[in-house]
Amino acid sequence: MAQEEMQFQAEVSRLLDIVAHSLYSEKEIFLRELISNASDACDRLRYAALTQPELMKDESSFAIRLKVDPTAKTLTIADNGIGMARQDLIDNLGTIARSGTAAFVEQLESKPEGSSLIGQFGVGFYSAFMVAKQVEVSTRKAGEAEGWRWTSDGQGAFTIAEDGEAPARGTRIVLHLREGDEEYMDPMRIRQIVSTYSDHIAVPVILESRKEDEPDQTLNAASALWTRPKSEITEEQYKEFYHHVGHTFDEPWLRLHFKAEGMLEYTGLLFIPSTKPFDLFHPDRKTGIKLYVKRVFITDDCSELLPPYLRFLRGIVDTEDLPLNVSRELLQNNPRLAKIRTALTKRILSELKKKAEKAPEEYATFWNTFGPVFKEGLYEDQGQREALLELARFRSTANQGGAGTDLVSLADYVGRMKPGQDAIYTITGGDPEALAKSPQIEGFVAKGIEVLLLSDAVDDFWLTAIPDYDGKAFKSVTRGGADLENIDKLEGADESDEKKADENSPALDALIAFVKLTLKDKVKDVRSSARLTSSPVCLVADEGDMDMHLERLLKQQNQLEHSSARILEINPDHALVKALAAQVGKEGGGAVVEDAAWLLLDQALIIEGEPLPDAAAFSRRLSSLVERGLISGG
Repeated sequence: MAQEEMQFQAEVSRLLDIVAHSLYSEKEIFLRELISNASDACDRLRYAALTQPELMKDESSFAIRLKVDPTAKTLTIADNGIGMARQDLIDNLGTIARSGTAAFVEQLESKPEGSSLIGQFGVGFYSAFMVAKQVEVSTRKAGEAEGWRWTSDGQGAFTIAEDGEAPARGTRIVLHLREGDEEYMDPMRIRQIVSTYSDHIAVPVILESRKEDEPDQTLNAASALWTRPKSEITEEQYKEFYHHVGHTFDEPWLRLHFKAEGMLEYTGLLFIPSTKPFDLFHPDRKTGIKLYVKRVFITDDCSELLPPYLRFLRGIVDTEDLPLNVSRELLQNNPRLAKIRTALTKRILSELKKKAEKAPEEYATFWNTFGPVFKEGLYEDQGQREALLELARFRSTANQGGAGTDLVSLADYVGRMKPGQDAIYTITGGDPEALAKSPQIEGFVAKGIEVLLLSDAVDDFWLTAIPDYDGKAFKSVTRGGADLENIDKLEGADESDEKKADENSPALDALIAFVKLTLKDKVKDVRSSARLTSSPVCLVADEGDMDMHLERLLKQQNQLEHSSARILEINPDHALVKALAAQVGKEGGGAVVEDAAWLLLDQALIIEGEPLPDAAAFSRRLSSLVERGLISGG
């Protein structure tokens, strides 16, 4: 087949432009990325050979070989792993076949210093173009006859051609180094980079000697890090293993290295990142845990190892209790793997509990990063629900303005409930700052009753699955019947409130009747409010209806056709409401009060973020009322 030229996918071209302009703060990272990819290729062939031993009949051991050529100004990284066929080259080195690609590249363009992103996306190969003006990839897939050569200068196109000189199996990458990057041909420099970043690689990384009378040098320990005693592993080695297994650049927030013995034997080396993976909420996102059996890599997509709400973890699990040739179908229904999953989950939650108790500020950092996905477990994992509720943290009206260390637990909330309070009050929405200013919580704040400000989309759903905590029901403040009158008032509260309401009741009753008559079926009811202190009106759901924010979310996702009619609550002590009540008492309503009734509803809709049913009518009524006020005031 003749040489064929192809264009990079548009996102790849943009990515390469970013890489060429020093995406990484340290260029040397390119070697770590290429060695890591080579190690993964060896792992994949080792696993494939379990059922196809002929793939390794000519060479049974693995190695990653580095070679420098000062004359040609090249650095070569070669492995004898799984290799690539022609289509693999196109898919792996010419496109990024993952959802969210465009969003990923946009993140890089807006924050070019965010080097952690490229590793997360699994495109570390492109880092080669930071030091190379041209990259040649020669490869042959294990078990196939044809070899292939991929060549590119990273400027928008690449070529593919058959290669009779490709390795017997595996991949050889030749970097033609740029001017100024000759340091990466220095054996001492290469040794230092491999020692720093790739010592944990379980495949030998060998630097080939340039002299016949000198032996090749193995630059790494070449043993699985998780099998070594903890006392022999440095913090730097742990960190670099995390970078390798997680394809990331941040510091791990928490590390768990353990060996379980007994009925089930397995070793785990797990990490919680300190930064959020960009694709954390993509539905097709793979798990971050690699499964090994007896030190043999099995898969990096084993969703059965951890529940989905812990998908942000990175690391490995190596077990002695599964067959080496375990299939995908067996993994999905394996009782031993299910037991490992349960044990791992309990261990992780236990470590998080220790962190929450001993270092609450550090735990708050974790929660602010991963809380939204962690809370998915509240409705997904009934078996761990009690532990998850203990670990959950929330913003509330008691800690507005805090910097994250003021997060409250449910135990905190229950411990400071007011006399007569028998529910945990919540409000859900898209922004905690806006929720803190919602009219629906005014009465609660006035009485010192704490309200949880729940601003993650998942909050609406776990609340439907969990009726209570510690015997205290979760209750939305956006529903009617908040029972504020049953909760003791704050010391110094105005005891004449009820008397005032009684004095105003005839006029207020007349206003409520008029507003009901005017709005008709646009609202379910109109009534005096005990929750409002400074706002004139708000909308609430009836006691038996769905929470307002949840209903809005379901409508947006086309899972609900019709909205329930709401109750319009009116603040009897607000100056506007008093003036309208007086007007009805004198004149029996009229056009002015009718317009005001509609404007009160419009105002309540705007506060809730709901669209106005008739924006033109709203504008006309508002202009009319302002005009009357200006004329009468003049």
